[in-house]
Amino acid sequence: MLSVLEKMGCFCSRHHYYCEADVEASLQQSADIERRIEQETMAEKHIQKILLLGIGESGKSTIFKQIKLLFQTGFDEVELKSYIPVIHANVYQTIKMLYDGSKELSENEKDSSIYIVSSGNEEIGEKLSEIGGRLDYPCLDKELARDIRTLWRDPAIQETCSRSSELQLPDCTNYFMENLERLSEENYVPTKDDVLYARVQTTGAVEIQFSPVGENKKSGEVYRLFDVGGQKNERRKWIHLFEGVSAVILCAAISEYDQTLFEDEHKNRLMETKELFGWILKQPCFEKTSFMVFLNKFDIFEKKVLKVPLNVCEWFKDYQPVTTGKQEVENAYEFVKKKFEELYFHSTSPECVDRVFKIYRTSALDQKLVKKTFKLVDETLRRRNLFEAGLS
Repeated sequence: MLSVLEKMGCFCSRHHYYCEADVEASLQQSADIERRIEQETMAEKHIQKILLLGIGESGKSTIFKQIKLLFQTGFDEVELKSYIPVIHANVYQTIKMLYDGSKELSENEKDSSIYIVSSGNEEIGEKLSEIGGRLDYPCLDKELARDIRTLWRDPAIQETCSRSSELQLPDCTNYFMENLERLSEENYVPTKDDVLYARVQTTGAVEIQFSPVGENKKSGEVYRLFDVGGQKNERRKWIHLFEGVSAVILCAAISEYDQTLFEDEHKNRLMETKELFGWILKQPCFEKTSFMVFLNKFDIFEKKVLKVPLNVCEWFKDYQPVTTGKQEVENAYEFVKKKFEELYFHSTSPECVDRVFKIYRTSALDQKLVKKTFKLVDETLRRRNLFEAGLS
């Protein structure tokens, strides 16, 4: 028989053996964790953070949705259906703005008669205005769609629509009004175009991760794109996103040079964009950050600038038209582009002169143009990375 001491020795030996095994397992686990952290850190180095900034209604959220469609899996049926109440709300809000606007114009304009809705449509207008003022909108059905279509076709409403800039009408107005029949179908599922046109105010921040050249390509560049609310009361939420940013994309709706802010009817939208861009450029954390400006809504701009003088905006007061037609559109665009370039270089301190600065012409609803633009952004940022790594 083993003595007590011998038994204790055996026990201690076994215990010692178990401790060594535990330590070895623990070391292996630690090594695995460290290796995983190192791999994740290496992966993180290939993920570049991009902020998509701009004032409300600049079109940046449409750009964001285009990126999801272009470089991710797009929207599944559940996501598409989630836009139904948004789209129906857009329709009700828009027809209310048009009817209420026609009443206001008929009371205040000299040629007031052209803004007076026909007596047969007045009752419809009052009903739709009441619906548009609710917080809970009814589902758009065939009967309501028929009423909206009838009011929309009223000459007074069409005259009112021509004053869209003054009334803050959304860009989706014509699109949704022309598609009422389809939008009111019982089994309606929004198309990708419906989703792109849908207007919903961004609050807080949303993000997506994507690669413009597709997943698992040799370029290795992956981006995290953040879209944040553009209204003034949302901008205080931006600051916590400012660290570790590879690029800032400022979205500027150049077609809105004659419009005021939705939240402040006394402030011109392009003047607000000018102030916002100047402020962003001076943020210390962006000293080495690349800057891209998307001069957005060019499709609307090229039609408007031939009718509404560019110099109605204080920032562009020194612009003088010199030609007509397509050449005038190009001259006006180049003038606006030059203003942004001047603002950039005026607001950039000497220690920041080597950061990347590019301007692109965009139309957020043009998928091919957005895709082409982001390919250019990707190329620019990859060249920048190679340069900083001493490989170019």
